[in-house]
Amino acid sequence: MKYLMSDQTLFRDRDVFEADYLPEQFNYRDAQLREMAFAIRPAVFGSRPNNVVLKGLPGTGKTTSVRHLFSEIRETTQRIVPVYVNCQNHHTRFMVFTRIYEGVFGHLPPTTGISLRRILNEVGCALSERKKVLLVCLDDANYLLHDGVLNDTVFSILRLYEEFQGVRSGVILTVSNTETDFRKELDACVISSLQPTEIYFPPYCCDEVRTILQERIHQGVYAGVISSEMFELIVERALLAGDLRVGLDLIRRAVLGAEQDARKMVEAGDIESAFEISQHIHLANSVKILNTEEKKMLRSMAEYSMQEECIMYSGELFDSVREAAPMGYTTFFERLKKFDEMRLITMRSCWRNGNTREISLRYEAEKVLEECGG
Repeated sequence: MKYLMSDQTLFRDRDVFEADYLPEQFNYRDAQLREMAFAIRPAVFGSRPNNVVLKGLPGTGKTTSVRHLFSEIRETTQRIVPVYVNCQNHHTRFMVFTRIYEGVFGHLPPTTGISLRRILNEVGCALSERKKVLLVCLDDANYLLHDGVLNDTVFSILRLYEEFQGVRSGVILTVSNTETDFRKELDACVISSLQPTEIYFPPYCCDEVRTILQERIHQGVYAGVISSEMFELIVERALLAGDLRVGLDLIRRAVLGAEQDARKMVEAGDIESAFEISQHIHLANSVKILNTEEKKMLRSMAEYSMQEECIMYSGELFDSVREAAPMGYTTFFERLKKFDEMRLITMRSCWRNGNTREISLRYEAEKVLEECGG
């Protein structure tokens, strides 16, 4: 029968396409996981772990690697208290220590009448009495850079031993802006305590994206729903966006589209309609990690491209954007290379001369302006 009955579904498991899904088989990050495990290994024996900074563009497996490591910690030892903090949602020192309190005690602190000082005291005393090692992941730590929040938070975590006898603690910081330099962002006294091991997460290559998407389809969708031809179209669109998460969301939306029309197979129209929505996940996630000056430049580029019918040349573009975001040409060109690496723009040499680049946005200028706050 070609059409779905009202109580049928094309999904084996919808959850495998959600952003917070933790796959049992996590490929292509073995080297990074080994480095992370080696860094925190001293904590297994009650010593202070080495601090870690994970760097990589959005959708390169940083968060999933942390969650895999923390899952293994919970299964193998009670010596370590792993605490995961999403800094997009928990962006003050009080909010971070609320999550730490929950990790230590298994429940949140009272919602009213409790100070940060009291939370610190209770956490420190519990760790000291129980002889536990605290390991905190500050995911998307760049969201705490404002007003010295990250500086104060990391200092409080790493200096617990000064007030509470025998306490050992460490941090894992993840950042999607690969140019973030904590030596410039944090105080010298914090850097001296942090001394992190940096681990880089490169973008997934074409074959890796193909394999990961194929595994998720096998887990999450019934056989025959996505033909080999439609799968190739999904892979093509995911690579175009430059973000594995776009591919996962694209599969979910395309299958939902087929379900909505009561069909048993995904068609090209489902994928193209889904991509119109899914592709902007990468844009939104990428713009979030840009600093204020980079956003100004990207916004100015979008405004300029609307006047120049999409194709821009580096010389004229520099003259235009520096009016809104003053900078030298070296800084301008470094930012262009970064935007190209992040797959926000396409940049190529052109016939004019050896130094000129032809530049185009990968997204509609209106969408870029919207994400940049224009």
